[in-house]
Order: sequence, then C-alpha cells, then structure tokens
Amino acid sequence: MNMVKSSSLIPLLTPYQMGQFHLSHRIVLAPLTRQRSYNSVPQPHAVLYYSQRTTKGGLLISEATGVSDTAQGYPDTPGIWTDEQVEAWKPIVDAVHAKGGVFFCQIWHVGRVSHQRFQPNGQDPISSTDKPVTPQIRSNGVDVAEFSPPRQLTTEEVPRVVNDFRLAARKAIEAGFDGVEIHGAHGYLIDQFMKDQVNNRSDIYGGSLENRCRFALEIVDAVSQEIGAERVGIRLSPFADYMQSGDSNPEALGLYMAKALNKYNILYCHMVEPRMRTVGEKLDKCPHSLAPMRQAFQGTFLVAGGYDREEGNKAIAEGHADLVVYGRWFLANPDLPKRFALNAPLNKYNRETFYFSDPVVGYTDYPFLDSDE
Repeated sequence: MNMVKSSSLIPLLTPYQMGQFHLSHRIVLAPLTRQRSYNSVPQPHAVLYYSQRTTKGGLLISEATGVSDTAQGYPDTPGIWTDEQVEAWKPIVDAVHAKGGVFFCQIWHVGRVSHQRFQPNGQDPISSTDKPVTPQIRSNGVDVAEFSPPRQLTTEEVPRVVNDFRLAARKAIEAGFDGVEIHGAHGYLIDQFMKDQVNNRSDIYGGSLENRCRFALEIVDAVSQEIGAERVGIRLSPFADYMQSGDSNPEALGLYMAKALNKYNILYCHMVEPRMRTVGEKLDKCPHSLAPMRQAFQGTFLVAGGYDREEGNKAIAEGHADLVVYGRWFLANPDLPKRFALNAPLNKYNRETFYFSDPVVGYTDYPFLDSDE
C-alpha cells in the first residue's frame, strides 16, 4: 500500500477503536521515565506535564511506575503500591481525563537493575538470577551507574512478585487510570526471566522458552483477572539487549509471546522495534522485523522505536501497526499530533534534561506552536 499523502488523510491522524476506547488518532505518548516523582510519590507538576500532552481521544502511557518497594532502581521514579501514591496520581489522571485523553499506567519492577540504596532495609535487589549487571555509562555519556549483585528469587517467592503486579494494577484503577501496561521490556525484571542471556534457572521458570515466559504470562493472567483483560496491555522488546538482557533467538521469543498472549485476550501488545538494540542517536540497521508478531497477535498492536512522522504514517498505512508510540519527540513537542497534522517543524529535545529533578526545565517548558497554549 502506498502511504497516503493527502493532509486530510494522514494515517497517523485517523481514528481507531481500541476495545472500549475510541481514539481520535494513532499517536501515543510513550512511557517516559522523568525522575521527578520525589520519594517515589507523583508530584503536582506532573498534572501540567501530562495534560499538556493530552488531546481528546489520545492515548497516553505513564512513566514506568513501581509495583512495590523492591521495584525501584532509579531516583525519584513513581510508585503505585501505597495509598499515598494512589492519591497523588488521582489529580494527574483527572487532568488527562478532563481533556478527553485515555491514560494507562505502566507498571514495572526493575529487578537486578537496582542498587541496595534503593531497596528496603538495604537488601539485595531481586531477579531471576544472581548474575549482576556490570556498571553502565549513563545517558549523559559521562557518569557511571553501578548495580548491586542481585538475589535470585526462589521458586516459592515468584508468585508473591506476581501478586505485587496484581495489587499494583488494582491500585492503578483506584487512581482512575483506564488500564495498565505491564513493563516486560528493556532488561527489567520480566525481561530478566524471558531472556536466556540472563535467566540461568533450573526450575519451572528457567530453561525452555515456555518456562522463561511463564513469569510474564502469570503476571498477565493475574492482572487480567484483577482488572479485566480489556484494560491490560504489555510492552515487550524481544530484540533489545539493554542492561545485558539479550536473547539467543529473539524472533522465537517475540513470536511465542505474541501467540501466547492471545489466550488472555488482552487489549494490546506494545513492541519495540529491533533497530532499537543500540543505545544512542544512531539507529541499528537490523534485518529483523516485527511482522510475524504483528500477524500473530490478535489485539491492538503498538510499535515504538525511532519513528518520525513519515515512518509513522507508513507504518499505519501499510498495516505494520495500529498505533505508533513516540517518546523523545512527544517529550519535546507537547502538541505533537497538531504538529504532525500541519507538518510543522519540531522542537529539538535536550537529552541533558531527560532525567532531571527540576519540575519545569526540560519538563513543562517546551513551547507549543500557539503561544496561548
């Protein structure tokens, strides 16, 4: 199919029915860690940040939000396991709904991508393994992040972590979110179970592809039973090798998960493009494709990973995806759908303020096309 070029038929700006949610366009705000939720509690300045990026019928996915006090691994990332956090999220969610947006909470556990200083009582982080992540250069290219050696969860402990996700999903709905996205990507806890570069277990959660995916699917099942499958999505990155979490056969992993998820009738699957294996501005030229997973999964299919306006339109027009997820460009352009509609110039993003404690700078101070917004 040729990409539609008429301004009145921009593929990204066509409506889409995602389960019970009527979306007015197909441009999605990616889950973006911003590290401005002091002491793991969402702050009032997030009301403006999210509402700025809300359009009537637009889908937003919250920044990654911890499911328990063991889930944290970065400074000032939000949680959704306490009543205080739920109450702090409510005005943020209300602001998005006031503008007609659809808001999903991404729930996560970082697993071994943590340090004892982020853990209750200074304990070791938990993971599928006891293999540590080696120190990593931070996104600024200068500072080094260090991670404590993890403690491998026992077989008996795994269901408790599954339950943490279930309870977090319930609290997300209590906070007013329309649904949750389970973070199963980018080297965090769920990915640490799925990827054979990390998972060295010999129990029912290790070894075969089926066993390595068991934890992820138990979480999907528990969350779906708790809040309804029609309110559940999942993010996966089978090809990514972030935090030393690669897999020897990512195609098989992605396809297995896409097929297995159909059993639970969840709302959507959010996949990260294979080209995003490499961190940085230069995208990795990769021969792999998400097409088999797109064909296998029966729900709404979201794609993310380095998309611009032209590529996003092409993905929709050619049926590669139902929705396209934008991160850095949406961060820097709160009115991104309008800019895409007009094919207007985009603000450049400032990487140095991505993870920054200031409640305004690099957060809510990116300009709109119209100065009165």
